[in-house]
Amino acid sequence: MPDNQLGEFLRARRAALSPEAAALPSHGRRRVSGLRREEVAFLARMSADYYTRLEQGRERRPSPQLLDALARALRLEPDARTHLHQLAGTTLPGPPAPVDRRQISPFLRQMLDGYTAAPALVINGTLDVLAANALAQALYAPFTPADNLARMVFLDPAAQHFHIRWADTAEAVAAHLRHTAGLAPDSEPLRHLVRELSARSAHFAHLWTTHTVRGKTSATKHFHHPEAGPLTFAYQAFDVCASPGLQLVVYQPSSTRAWATTRPERL
Repeated sequence: MPDNQLGEFLRARRAALSPEAAALPSHGRRRVSGLRREEVAFLARMSADYYTRLEQGRERRPSPQLLDALARALRLEPDARTHLHQLAGTTLPGPPAPVDRRQISPFLRQMLDGYTAAPALVINGTLDVLAANALAQALYAPFTPADNLARMVFLDPAAQHFHIRWADTAEAVAAHLRHTAGLAPDSEPLRHLVRELSARSAHFAHLWTTHTVRGKTSATKHFHHPEAGPLTFAYQAFDVCASPGLQLVVYQPSSTRAWATTRPERL
């Protein structure tokens, strides 16, 4: 990862915020998109010189209060605000979560296999699929291999047909990996994954530069399965307390009646 992650994040989020969204007047043509440095400084109630030093990496010890002011100025969502604090080193010290954990407990695997109502899977912070029940395996059958959600979205030819809203899914995946990078910036598996995706997918390389940050919590997914046809799920991600760094992701079909006639296990 670059040495000035804090500065890169601030620049990217500044570029993504329009004067209109920040409730600022916009006068004349702008050479770059987004807010100017002095506008962010004004919104955060700090000097433009101090903010410039933050972006350039010449000031690396901002206070938590100052970071909160920047988060408000840049309209950061909770995950992005936490990420900002992590980049600045103001979070409470402690061992980072093992985001690249590869093992799950026998009990968790047994529980997963016993869940037959809808697809469910266990992932780590780098989106490796560590285990999946039979319905999840059937759902993701179009992918070869179905072993990492990020590689599946950006590198597998099946992805753009399978994910009806592929662009939204791609953005969410990149944002999740940015979130993971804040939790474990020294993770070598994450670095390797980001290098691979950046080299092989121009779209991922672009999304990575936006520094959008969002953890995996809940959302609606729209799929087009080659055998079952269109499928819509609401998913919920649960942290596995006994194995920090892992999440259990459970899909809930939007229509019980439609799911009863199209569920992949009947193909």
